[in-house]
This record gives sequence, structure tokens and C-alpha cells, in this order.
Amino acid sequence: MNAQPPKRGRHMVTAGGAILPGGGPFARMIAGRFQGVLDRIDAGLVTGSLEAYLPDGTTRILGGRADGPYCIVHLRDWRALVRLGLGGSVGFYRAWTLGEWSSPDPVPLFALFMANGRTLGTTARARGINRWIGKAVQFLRRNNLTGSRRNIAFHYDLGNDFYRLWLDKELHYSSGLFDDPADTLEMAQQRKARAILDRLTLKDGDALLEIGCGWGALAQAALETADIRYDGLTLSSEQQVFARDRLADAGFGDKAQVHLTDYRDAIGTYDAVASVEMVEAVGQRYWPDYLAAIHRLLKPGGRAAIQYICIDDALFDRYASSIDFIQAYVFPGGLLLSESRFRALAEAQGFAWQDQRNFGQDYAETLRIWRERFDVAVDSGQLPGSFDAEFVNLWRYYLMYCEGGFRGGGIDVAQVTLVRGS
Repeated sequence: MNAQPPKRGRHMVTAGGAILPGGGPFARMIAGRFQGVLDRIDAGLVTGSLEAYLPDGTTRILGGRADGPYCIVHLRDWRALVRLGLGGSVGFYRAWTLGEWSSPDPVPLFALFMANGRTLGTTARARGINRWIGKAVQFLRRNNLTGSRRNIAFHYDLGNDFYRLWLDKELHYSSGLFDDPADTLEMAQQRKARAILDRLTLKDGDALLEIGCGWGALAQAALETADIRYDGLTLSSEQQVFARDRLADAGFGDKAQVHLTDYRDAIGTYDAVASVEMVEAVGQRYWPDYLAAIHRLLKPGGRAAIQYICIDDALFDRYASSIDFIQAYVFPGGLLLSESRFRALAEAQGFAWQDQRNFGQDYAETLRIWRERFDVAVDSGQLPGSFDAEFVNLWRYYLMYCEGGFRGGGIDVAQVTLVRGS
């Protein structure tokens, strides 16, 4: 018999199993004791409200003290609260996959939790042994030279055919910039790329390095802007092949190279450096290495344009101390920035921090459109059959979870220019 090809994305679906063991008889026994989680959620909701339909047939309104996100949750099994109380967002996702809770629209729920992140405290964070298991898993997934390549492959090597189904036609996998509600995703992504390149003030003869070049969208835009030399870095073999072929087909094969190289191993001297939503894959312990590499590779007076995702500084310590759904299932080794800490490191490295622009709600809109396009691809049968229903549900949850985080305001995206001193 012919062997069946492996299912793509199964490594993601199963990734959280070692972090949060499933429920069992013990979970059923203690479920009633976790009804107090609802009281803690109610006390922590300063804005917005949650209409909860409970397993015993009753309904309860949590929050409702001030305007904010409004959501509906059908809690079908008390064990969902056990998983939330012990495993945080990892446990809550597991409960969703098991049908222990549902919502007609989870995005406002995630927005509600993020909007009240400061007052909810550790309510949605892993605790006890689950927290320590999560920390151990994160340590094993740390972004040293070996771990970084493994972590990037985990996410980006799902296949170029997969990402092409729901990203914009240029394949930007980062937030667009929307100036008008009528803007298409393509318009917003072109505007984002232009904003990054405007920060670099490229001119003929310049050399540009991009750390985390994706599928070559920004590279092509840069090469069309000025007669420059371009080097792109990626740790995804799928992206390297695609970007290299794309730039060659566009007529830039003699001016552009795409390297399967870690930023720490990069060599050369450049007039400008671009890095769009790559630093989230670095990890806090490696922020100094990332900034030192940019400083080393830039000429004196050179400019780096960085687009980064950050979390409210007031939430950072709690967030960084335990593993969340995204880190467990989607981006191993990932960590959002603490803007103030990252900026302090950049300035200590000798960079001037200039022209910061935040646009978090644009990311929420980008994610909404990605999800719509993903759903169309699934519903129309365009998604390769090698992806199963569990993966489809995981990916949809991931896009909703992220959108809610930005809509809730506790997560933001920004561009900044770092200028190296002479």
C-alpha cells in the first residue's frame, strides 16, 4: 500500500499537549470549585461586559460597569473554568476545542480580556505546575542559533501555497496601514511598505539589509525604488526559495541575494536595515544581540526601520512569566516587546529612537481581512487537503485571538526609525 502523506500543521495542533495535560476525572471532581473564576472575572472587568450562559441553565452578566467590548459565551462544561484557572489561555483554547465553551463571535471576548488586562491580573494566566511546565517548554524553545531555525520552520514552513491563499497578492505577513475604511488590504500593505522605505531614504548605490525578509515583498518594493544592492535574511527554507526566485523573475537577480542566515551570523556593512515584525521571534534574552547586530551592520549615521508588536508595559511581566496560547501552538519562542525596555536597550546601544508611529487598530483590521480570506479559501475548497479540520480550527482561532488582542488595546504595533550615531 502507498503511504499516506503526513498531514501538514499537525505539529501545531499537538504542540500544546505537553504543556497542559487534558482534563479527566480529577478535573470533573474539582470543576465546581472553579466557579469562583467567574467572580474574579466579574471583579476585574472595569470596562465592557460578558453575558455568560452557564451549564446549570442560568445566565450571568459579568462586568457592565462602563462601555467596552460586549461578548456572549456559552459555557457548556464547568471544566472550561478549570482549564482557564490552571492553564490560562492555553487551557481556554483546549476547552474550546473540546466544545466546553463557545461564542457566536470570540473576537469581542478576547478584546474584553485584553482591555481589562491590568485589572484581571493573573485570571487568564497559567498557574501552579502548568506555569512551570510552560516555562520549561519555553526554555527548550529558546532562540539560540539552533532553536531559532527550528522555531521559524515550525510556523513559516507550512508551505507557500498555504500563505498565498489568504495574504495579499504581494505576500506581506505583517500589519497594513489603513488610511480609509474603503482601503483594500493590497492598498494598506503597499502603504506600509512605503512607510518603511520612506524611513530609510534610500538612494542609488545604497546597500540595504532586511532581517526577516519573508517572501520578498519589501525587497521588491525597495529595489523598484532605487538602484540599490539588497541582502535579505530568513531562516525559512520555503521563504528563501520563493523570495530568491521572485526577485530573479522581477529582473533583480544580479542586485539581490536571499540568505538562509541568522541575524547574529550576518556580515557586511549597510547604509540601511529594515526589519518588519521579526523582532517578536527573537525573545527578551536576545534583544541585546539583535540590536547589537543591527548596530554592527549599519554604517555610522545609517538608519534602521523597525516594525514591531508590543504589549502594554503594565502587562509585560505577567505575560512573559508564563506561556500563552500563541507561544504554545503558533509561534514557539515568540515574545511581544515591552516597548519601554526595548527602547532603553536601543538607546544604550547608541541608537537615536525617532518618529515612532503606532497603529494597532490597523492590525486588527488586517487580521479581520486575513480571517475572511482564510474562511473563503476553506469554504471554496482551495485549502490543500493535507490540512485537516483541527488545523483549520486552530488557525481560525489564532487569527481571532490576535484580532481581539489589538481591538482590546493592550497589544499594539508600531514603526520606528533607529539612527546609528557616528
